[in-house]
Amino acid sequence: MGDNRNFIIAIFLSVLVFVGWQYFVIEPQVEAERARQEAVAPAREGAADEPAATPGEARLPSVDEPVQRSGQTVPGPAIATGEALAASPRVPIRSSELDGSLSLRGARFDDLKLRQYRVSTDPASPEVTLLAPAGTSTPYFAEFGFIPAPGSNIALPGSRTEWQLAEGEVLTPETPVTLRWENGQGLTFLRRISVDEHFLFTVTDRVENNGGSAVTLYPYGLVSRTGSPPGSAFFILHEGFIGEFPSVGEVAVSYKNAADDGPVKVTDTDGWLGITDKYWAAAIVPQTGETFVANFSAHPDPTVQNYQADFRYAAQDVPAGGSVEIENRLFAGAKVSSVIDSYHQAGIYKFNLLIDWGWFWFLTQPLFKLLHYIALYVGNFGVAILLVTVLIKLVFYPLANKSYVAMSKMKKLQPEMEKLRERYKDDRLKQQQEIMELYKKEQVNPLAGCLPVLIQIPVFFALYKVLFVTIEMRHAPFFGWIDDLSAPDPTSIFNLFGLIPWDPPSLLLIGIWPIIMGFTMFVQMRMNPLPADPIQAQIFTWMPIIFTFMLAGFPAGLVIYWAWNNTLSVIQQGVIMKRQGVPIEIFSNLGLDKLVGGSKPKS
Repeated sequence: MGDNRNFIIAIFLSVLVFVGWQYFVIEPQVEAERARQEAVAPAREGAADEPAATPGEARLPSVDEPVQRSGQTVPGPAIATGEALAASPRVPIRSSELDGSLSLRGARFDDLKLRQYRVSTDPASPEVTLLAPAGTSTPYFAEFGFIPAPGSNIALPGSRTEWQLAEGEVLTPETPVTLRWENGQGLTFLRRISVDEHFLFTVTDRVENNGGSAVTLYPYGLVSRTGSPPGSAFFILHEGFIGEFPSVGEVAVSYKNAADDGPVKVTDTDGWLGITDKYWAAAIVPQTGETFVANFSAHPDPTVQNYQADFRYAAQDVPAGGSVEIENRLFAGAKVSSVIDSYHQAGIYKFNLLIDWGWFWFLTQPLFKLLHYIALYVGNFGVAILLVTVLIKLVFYPLANKSYVAMSKMKKLQPEMEKLRERYKDDRLKQQQEIMELYKKEQVNPLAGCLPVLIQIPVFFALYKVLFVTIEMRHAPFFGWIDDLSAPDPTSIFNLFGLIPWDPPSLLLIGIWPIIMGFTMFVQMRMNPLPADPIQAQIFTWMPIIFTFMLAGFPAGLVIYWAWNNTLSVIQQGVIMKRQGVPIEIFSNLGLDKLVGGSKPKS
């Protein structure tokens, strides 16, 4: 029993560390980052006297160095999105998933909204904006182009070049467009752009050399962003630079680490790179088989907050009278699991890892697929969570049943153990030896009761990950006041669940479902007698309250799972205890043992 109690104490201390880390480290970091961004904004607005540059302008990859850093000046005041869009001719982008436009100035992807996703659960709220043009407060765009060979005077299209629309009028999955630009020196650039029914653009560049001598070019692609999303400091989720390459595996660099540690460089012939948020991402995919250098870098000036993922191919020689063609792809959209998997299956190297499945991916992915499959039939992810919990209970029933039986046997041994403690109270070593002999004689494993907890922890974190990172859970309703399973319960006991017009701080947002969860945990723990040791008894008493506060800020779907799992565990343990002739302590503690037929241990 001593080992069992020590294990419980270890769990309790781990919980305290987790809670302390969340409230005293993670939340202050998030608040500090938010305050820093707010402090930077006035500095940007007041930079009119500085040498002006377009906010968020890209930095071209260099032929020799990872990223050119010179020439980036303090940006001038931001302009409205509508004004920025009107400053250049555009080609509309229309599909069932996307809404936006392609800028003919620079042939840049810088205006994209996601039609199937709203900013909030209100259907009338604006569509989620993914890409935004340079000059606005939060520029975010992708572009492809060419870098001249060192010492070359050849004219190439740049970010200010206005392309001509040669074919097509609106970019849709059925109607690609072709852009054209001539440099007046014998080079003709043709760019064909298509988009599929989801979020993948294909950009095919063809360079025709009608001049009298060969030309050397270095094609490139980039994704550039100014600013980071608010609250991008969750330890369970990666946001920032992301990439997968056969030579080095995954590259994942947070916004903060990118600014602190400097550029990251990878050379390969396959893979992809980009910038990822919790639910959205923009990633560029070079042509497989072509050598390229990938770079991830942040601007060294923290007031600029410019992050860029780019790649540059090896030299491409365009002979006189000949041509060169190269194909790149751009993913810009929502990280929908089925869509991401389809791109992976279509040949994009490990693109399924764009979704951060975490360390428990072997549990997270199957659990998500099971939840998604059931939700398609029942029409509600919350109901799917309840059903999956039952299935998990059934899968682990033999092991859990064995554990509860062992716990019941342990309870039967309590009188004998108390006698041994009293007999050898002055000799702790002898006391432990006699207790272990008693365990051996009765064939009882003192740690068997911990197995249900150990089983539940990985499943708990896997479900937490599913609820937190999968976009399918975003804004998924349950019943009543829970209109988003991926967000915390919005109610709070401290304002009487909305009856008092007061918004409590985050620490006091203790909603109805966290209270239900805490109560079920209290019931489950009271199924067993409190430890004789006063300190351990206090731990048992306060643990449900601590868990209630801790889980109050977790996704509502996770709290619902925990409460439902506790309820099923109470029922299962109660049935087993009754079969073993062990009294159910909670009923006797409340004076209800006669009503429910509680029994005493058999002699």
